[in-house]
Amino acid sequence: MPSYRRYHIAVQTCQLAQLNIGRLIAPLDDRRIAGFVAQLDTINRLAEASPGFVWRLKSEDGNATDFRWNDDPQVIVNLSVWESVEALHRFVYQTQHLQVLRDRALWFEKPSLPQACLWWVPSEHKPGLVEARAKLEHFQMHGSAPEAFWFSKPYPTPN
Repeated sequence: MPSYRRYHIAVQTCQLAQLNIGRLIAPLDDRRIAGFVAQLDTINRLAEASPGFVWRLKSEDGNATDFRWNDDPQVIVNLSVWESVEALHRFVYQTQHLQVLRDRALWFEKPSLPQACLWWVPSEHKPGLVEARAKLEHFQMHGSAPEAFWFSKPYPTPN
């Protein structure tokens, strides 16, 4: 009788969701925000081409500025999914995105609470704004926890 080996294929069961919001110092069509707006398409394409990128929230126009976080049209949202903390970290801090991050004070008000968080989602799950809001509120109230965290204190993927 022939012997058969069982092969196990590693299947990623979780991916990393990230949210960041920010309140612009002026409306998107204001000249004071032009430097930020001019980079949106480039940075979005860079994200989508980055190793480990999975998905990002975007309208038919290709960006997320059409989505409303709340009643304030100057609050914009970025929501995406990545394969790992490391993949997102590389994109945020080791690409052209870093300069946009460094320049954020030119375009965004300084927040009093954290405006970004990370959390694990099942593979193939695309989080919506209701889920993202709950995660950010949890992070703002409790700091890093398995439900929502940041790069400075990441939590391992759930089993």
